[in-house]
This record gives sequence, structure tokens and C-alpha cells, in this order.
Amino acid sequence: MSTAFISHSDCRRHDMGAGHPECPQRLAAIEDWIIAHGLDVALTRVDAPLAQQSDLELAHAHGYVAELRDLLETLAASGERMAIDPDTVANPHTWNAALRAAGAAVRATDMVIDREVENAFCSVRPPGHHATRDQSMGFCFFNNVAIAARHALDVRGLKRVAVVDFDVHHGNGTEDILAGDERALMVSIFQHPLYPFCGAVPKGENMVNVPVPPYTRGSEIREMIECMWMPALERFKPEMIFVSAGFDAHREDDLGQLGMVEADYEWITLRIKDVAIRHAKGRIVSCLEGGYVLGALARSVGAHLRVLAGV
Repeated sequence: MSTAFISHSDCRRHDMGAGHPECPQRLAAIEDWIIAHGLDVALTRVDAPLAQQSDLELAHAHGYVAELRDLLETLAASGERMAIDPDTVANPHTWNAALRAAGAAVRATDMVIDREVENAFCSVRPPGHHATRDQSMGFCFFNNVAIAARHALDVRGLKRVAVVDFDVHHGNGTEDILAGDERALMVSIFQHPLYPFCGAVPKGENMVNVPVPPYTRGSEIREMIECMWMPALERFKPEMIFVSAGFDAHREDDLGQLGMVEADYEWITLRIKDVAIRHAKGRIVSCLEGGYVLGALARSVGAHLRVLAGV
């Protein structure tokens, strides 16, 4: 079986303005790297569908979904742009892009559970892990990974899923949605203090939050993951693993101050895949989160994809 690569051109049409780090060129850089390095032949290309309202409401409040839909559809009709918060801007194409990003995660989940592919990577934007049950923030509108995890549990009937988040920023939205849900385990590592300035104290017993100080090197992060994540994942024995794959902990990325490199992302993915093979029939769905220096992002995603695809 192969690795699905799920994306859509709509995801490049969401644009938060000149100079914004979460830019359409991120997806283009990943695409260019994959083609230039011959990885394309190892991937199964899939166009992301539009998520349905029922998908979104697996992780988000009905009122929030309705309010955001009305706002973003108004922007689509008017052609205007609007700041949702100081970091998060919507344009006329944001609604469709957000639906494609969430839809990619749901489609990936179904493909992996149905054994159409072994695992999947969703090359999508906007990202999702800061979106809480009822709030957009941090470049995020819908929480793609949380929606997919709840789809696996509530729609597809899995009993236990794990979320792994290695973005430089804490996945506060995913924690908000999944904290206290005994069917889900979330393990994460992130720079602290750093936006969104939380996570040092977990919100639930099913959260393994590993805050690390600025300038922590990749070798130290590996040790923390081995000591903190791996025993929890082994005890939990997830039936499927979802990855919030943020690559902004790379030492070249100036949105954080951690010291990871491509080899560290390769190592983390190998450890995730090892757990998935032993406990989850190899089932992994990974969704792009952060990573804002285009060269470092493309190389790091490439390292992640090579492990997923086994090439």
C-alpha cells in the first residue's frame, strides 16, 4: 500500500496578505520539493473534498460553525478581507480553503481505515491546531486534526486514537477539544513560553504536554520524546495516530527558537510509525500545521514523507 498525499488548489487561494508567514507559497514549496526529488511516484494523489457541516461539528460548537460560515460566505460574496484576530485574516477564498483542509483530514482518515492506503499526509492550509471548540486564532479556523480524530471515534467506531503534535507552538485548540476524552491521548512538545502562552499545565489526564525552553536542540528534544511520549503511547495502544505536523521548530524558522533539523523530523516520524505498526495497523494521518521558512519547510516535509512512504 502507498501513502496518500491530499491537497487542493483552493488551499492556495486563502491569502492573509503580503508578508504574512502563513502564505500560499508554503504549499508550492512542498510540491516543488516532492517533484524535484522524485518522491511523487511514491505517493497517491488525492484532491481534498469539502468538509460537511456535520464533520466540522464533531469538534466545534454548532453556533461557532454557523457564525464563521456566515462571516466567511459574506467575505466571499463581497470580495473583501477581514482580520479575525491580530494574526488571523480571512479573504474571499478562506471558507472553501478551510473546508478543503478539514475535508482532507476526514478523507485521509477514511482512506486509511478502509485500507486504500497505509497512511496519509494532508498538505493543506489554513492549519488547524490553534482553533478551539468555539474560536478561530493563530492562523487557524477549523481544527483539522481534532475533526479527523473525532471522525475516527464517533463515525468510524475506533476505540482509541492518539494525537501527536510537534509544532513549535502548543496545540491549544486540540487540547481544548480533546481534553478529558478518555478515547484520545494527546502528546505534544512545544517551545514555552511562546504563543499561545499556555500548555505548561495540561487540561486533562489524557494530555502529555512537554514544554521546552528556547534554544533546545534536537538531541535534547529526542530524549524528552523518548522519556515522556513513548511510555504513554505504549500504555495507551492507539488504534490510529493523527499528527499535527508543524515544522516551525526547525532551527532556520524565526517564528520560534528551537534547534530541530530534518534528521529530527525523520527520527520523530520513525518513532510514530513504529508505534503505529505495532498497535494501530500502521494507520497514520498527518496534517500540515506550521513551518514558515520555505526551504526548511520543504526539506522537513520531505523527510517526514520519506518515512511515511518507506522510501
